[in-house]
Amino acid sequence: MVLSFLLSLITLILIRFIYKVIWIPFRVQHLMRSQGITGPSYKIIHGTTKEALSLKIDEARKCPMDLSHDIFPIVHPSFYTWMKLYGKNFLTWIGPQPHMVITEPELIKEILTNKAGIFQKIKAEGLIKKLLGDGLVSTEGEKWSKLRKLANHAFYAESLKEMVPAMIASAETMLENWRQYEGKEIEISKEFMIMSSEVISRTAFGSSYVEGKNIFDMLTKLGILIFQKAGKINRPFGLEKILKSEDNVESDKIEKSLRDSVMAIVRKREEKVLTGEENNFGGDFLGSLLRAHHDSDMKNRISVDNIIDECKTFFLAGHETTSILLSWTFLLLAIHTDWQDKARKEVLELFGQDNPNAEGLPRLKIANMIINEVLRLYSPAASLIRKVKRKVRLGEYEFPANMEFHIPPLALHRNPEIWGEDAHLFKPERFAQGVAMATQNDHTAFLPFGFGPRKCVGLNFAHNEVKIAMSMILQRYKFKLSSNYVHSPITLVTIQPQRGVQLMLQAL
Repeated sequence: MVLSFLLSLITLILIRFIYKVIWIPFRVQHLMRSQGITGPSYKIIHGTTKEALSLKIDEARKCPMDLSHDIFPIVHPSFYTWMKLYGKNFLTWIGPQPHMVITEPELIKEILTNKAGIFQKIKAEGLIKKLLGDGLVSTEGEKWSKLRKLANHAFYAESLKEMVPAMIASAETMLENWRQYEGKEIEISKEFMIMSSEVISRTAFGSSYVEGKNIFDMLTKLGILIFQKAGKINRPFGLEKILKSEDNVESDKIEKSLRDSVMAIVRKREEKVLTGEENNFGGDFLGSLLRAHHDSDMKNRISVDNIIDECKTFFLAGHETTSILLSWTFLLLAIHTDWQDKARKEVLELFGQDNPNAEGLPRLKIANMIINEVLRLYSPAASLIRKVKRKVRLGEYEFPANMEFHIPPLALHRNPEIWGEDAHLFKPERFAQGVAMATQNDHTAFLPFGFGPRKCVGLNFAHNEVKIAMSMILQRYKFKLSSNYVHSPITLVTIQPQRGVQLMLQAL
């Protein structure tokens, strides 16, 4: 009987393997080819991951690249190669999981607008879940709606105005340190990382960079583990959870340390209210979360896990995206000194030598043009990903259940049909009349912060922080690119300069 049971078990496992790893992928591949959608051929077990990794290694050998803003072939070598071979939309595979890469604006608009609620964010699993939890970035339905309202309230217009002094104070602290680099080389990406960490700590959590430093360190370590694991196939049939890899063991330790650090900040705020030291939980993002956690109405209440997940998300997104945007902005201004001079002139005409103010920030038109062009060329997110649980029609195509859709913003941002033949060049004047005119009224051609209802809630927060830092630096310094700078964009959590950004600083 034991032998019979084992044979039955082996047979069931084999049938399941054949069905999931052979039958379904080849059926999906046939279905898509019948509709004119092709791509690199599916290979059993690996899908197209080996081919993608080979292209990535080939491209890595060419690094450092020339000082060009055409970084799509470096960041997404497989997508770039396969677009040329198979067209704007093509099918790829991570193991037996099918991925449709979509670069047609009309199809992207339908996916990201998601009016019928069909195209959903992928549920965070593995290392991604340890990084972001099950919060605003990945959750759906009522839970997402509840968390989004909290985030919207924390970052609405009046709240953003109240954050300006903290942003200025953080920039002043950074610039005080810059005095030692006057006439010398400075590596600015690390400087901006510390400054933006200080900003998000002060504005969203009422803490300091020192208190949040361990959180940032842990998030960075998890980001590196995710990058190292990218493209690798998990052990099949749930064995990844049983036979843990070294990465998973290490990530478990990091996640525990991360959770403990976040809870320390949460408990500190709670204790001040419970002991009567403070009258309320505060008006910042953490205060909003704590009020919801203690809400008398169970429908509005959120759990401790929700608080931790949202804190992790905003600690990460609040400093990572902004600091990288600042790094790319100052790289481009160091290269294109004519635009540096134009931006400085605007700042001095508007603020003189005084610190920026909330009323003046929206009037920085040239700065806004520069920021948008930087976001176009060096979009923070490498891919926007959605998944369908059931069969769906998109445009003229029909896609099966469990299909994942990958939208690479950099592919759209370099589409010559939208941006012209000079799409790879830095030309902020494209945005002189705003995003709508720059994209011929097609907003899905410009996706640095996403599109539709899931568009990044911190968009205006990031713009304000960048404008403040840019203004205060331009008031004090001229800068040019150091000969030690090496152009090597890389994707970790965001697209960032792998070897930093080195500038030569000259006091005005």
